[in-house]
Amino acid sequence: MAVLIATRRLSFEVGKAAQGAAFLILQARKMPDTGLNGHSNPMKTVDITYRYEAQETPARPRPSDSADALRRLNEGNQVFAALLEGATHDGANVQQVISVDPDDLGLLSDNASSPKQRPFAAVLGCSDARVPIELVFNEGPNDLFVIRVAGNGLGAEVLGSLKYAVEHLSDSLKLIVVLGHSNCGAVTAAVDVFLNPAAYLPLATKHSLRSILDGLLVVVQACARRFLDAFGAEIPRHPGYRQALIEASIITNAALDAFSLQKEFGSNDPAGLRAVYGVYLLETRQVWAPRINGSKETGLAAAPADAAGFIELGNAILQSPRILSLINAKQ
Repeated sequence: MAVLIATRRLSFEVGKAAQGAAFLILQARKMPDTGLNGHSNPMKTVDITYRYEAQETPARPRPSDSADALRRLNEGNQVFAALLEGATHDGANVQQVISVDPDDLGLLSDNASSPKQRPFAAVLGCSDARVPIELVFNEGPNDLFVIRVAGNGLGAEVLGSLKYAVEHLSDSLKLIVVLGHSNCGAVTAAVDVFLNPAAYLPLATKHSLRSILDGLLVVVQACARRFLDAFGAEIPRHPGYRQALIEASIITNAALDAFSLQKEFGSNDPAGLRAVYGVYLLETRQVWAPRINGSKETGLAAAPADAAGFIELGNAILQSPRILSLINAKQ
């Protein structure tokens, strides 16, 4: 018999800014929303339920290789991104169930030992609280080995954590993911320091913050040079330049991290451990990564293989609809 573990409810008011809050409930039930004017407003509710069934077989089989793991994460993100789309005015209710193996939560009464750790992907994400990584990929407990640090930096602790995962969880681990996100505060700070070097002076005695910014400044400088080469010397004066530089630096930083991790931990076997990257767009809830061949831009992408691959990726980023729209935006 199926047992309901927990449900997250995400609600938002149609036609207005998001007002709903996520909270934990034991049963899914629709609740009316009363606006500031005292009138009941039509709501779309989304119930995300983690559920296990009393059976010995795993709720969902683990991916067999890196390609299978990548496909599962990309499909999971598509499911999550679609949950809040298509809002209607009739109080629509959407339910999404994520099956959980009871062993992953230590829920079997006859099992006295702690659950075995068996994630199929390690995810290096940003510390930003707006990016719920398991939800972003439609995954549950024990599916992902998550490391979060501001700006996705590859510091000693991050590399040590990933090394632990690669060495001790190799039976299940198939993929390393670097996930940046739009409007990243750390990258934004690096761009602002690049555009106004005097802003670096107040950080002179703040060594911990400088260590984050210094690594990001290299990426920002490289992206700025690519903007000059592609759009000319006048591009820094364009109203949309700053935001476009921020977003281009975010995706480039994620790709560079994935490239470094592929060299550090990845396998030459196509079916072996692979590193991929992408940027979670806060506004659409989709993962974005421009492709060199100009194909679709949604979903995680494989890390560039060499310097030539980064040159091609840089061109793809600058010509992507997202970056071009930011450049052309009137502020």
